[in-house]
Amino acid sequence: MIELIDSNAGFAKLRTEWDEVLQKSQSNCLFLTWEWVHTWWKHLSGKRRLFLVTMRHGEELSAIAPLARKAPSVLSCWPLETLEFLGVGSVGSDYLDLISRREREQDVLPELSHYLTRKKSLLELAQINKHSCLAREFAGHWREAGGSLRESDSNVCPIINLSGHTWESYLSTLGSEHRYNFRRKLRSLSNRFEVRFEQARSEEERREALTTLLDLHSARWKNRGGSDAFCTPQIISFHDELSSLALQRGWLRLFTLRLDGKPAASLYGFHYNRVFYFYQSGFDPSYARYSVGLIAMGLAIQNAITEGVQEYDLLHGDEGYKFHWALESRALARLELYPPGSVGLACRHARGFGKAMRRMVRDMLPQSVAARLAKHKRKRAGRNPYVAPDCQDKHLPSFSLDRDG
Repeated sequence: MIELIDSNAGFAKLRTEWDEVLQKSQSNCLFLTWEWVHTWWKHLSGKRRLFLVTMRHGEELSAIAPLARKAPSVLSCWPLETLEFLGVGSVGSDYLDLISRREREQDVLPELSHYLTRKKSLLELAQINKHSCLAREFAGHWREAGGSLRESDSNVCPIINLSGHTWESYLSTLGSEHRYNFRRKLRSLSNRFEVRFEQARSEEERREALTTLLDLHSARWKNRGGSDAFCTPQIISFHDELSSLALQRGWLRLFTLRLDGKPAASLYGFHYNRVFYFYQSGFDPSYARYSVGLIAMGLAIQNAITEGVQEYDLLHGDEGYKFHWALESRALARLELYPPGSVGLACRHARGFGKAMRRMVRDMLPQSVAARLAKHKRKRAGRNPYVAPDCQDKHLPSFSLDRDG
């Protein structure tokens, strides 16, 4: 039986069943947990409308399509709504996917395809694992139902395979220069300061550590054009609530590197299903000469090995520093699924024309203007329509998370 859930109350009621199905799915990852997607929906869904499709066999929940409806934009050249994954946009979710019990996949995928192709909507499935995901298998059934698709590469996630490693054996896999630099810099730091690498383990410590992360991240990027990671009040509210939920579940790994008691660097991640997801970091520029960001990363990896983590995922982005630590990467892709018949054909042509027009306009703009527009678009992706207009996109006077103040 297929059911469409389009209310906040219905979404909230799914929490326990969602967790059970995800645990038994090949898609199981942090970014598909109820805690992640529900918190995203609460703070960052914008003008989207909920489109959660559930499938049951008897009373048992078998599969979830975690989707939302998005109205067409003025420049989309396509008048119909789009269906996309919950979690998209500025928050940076990776490995988005459909969720199904492994033993039910062959039953639910063709049934779901039949249901969704009749909606005559475009499906935009972003940030999927290019080589291993249910969305790719679903796309095959979509084609069999008469639909068409377009696939494009989107990004890569550098990863560290820690299975079977001790800290020393892992270090031995790195380049000799990087290995030497880390050891030398950590030794030098320990000789000069009292070094503590603290993990937030209580709600009070979480709030303090998150405030420290936001401050240090802002300081790190202040003179480099700024960062989009925590660029709106809505994104900060998302991380405040998510990190609290993750702490309750035992997933949160929010570290502060202190030198003589003073915060010098922060690292924000999650330990979920034997995978460490490195999400964000920051450091005090006055300590830059001590490579405190490098030290924090190394200590976080060492801690992950101690905890029995099998994989340390640096998430999307091919920044050079990630490949000082990671020897492998995982590709991400984007699927656009067009409905069958003339509607799908018209949609595909309209989308292609719209993209070509936007590229032409971007190419005509001065580079500085194009960069500002791109940044503004990324900010808007996380807006919440229920926040008063005069609260949108303002720089916060401080990063205090004190709920009583």
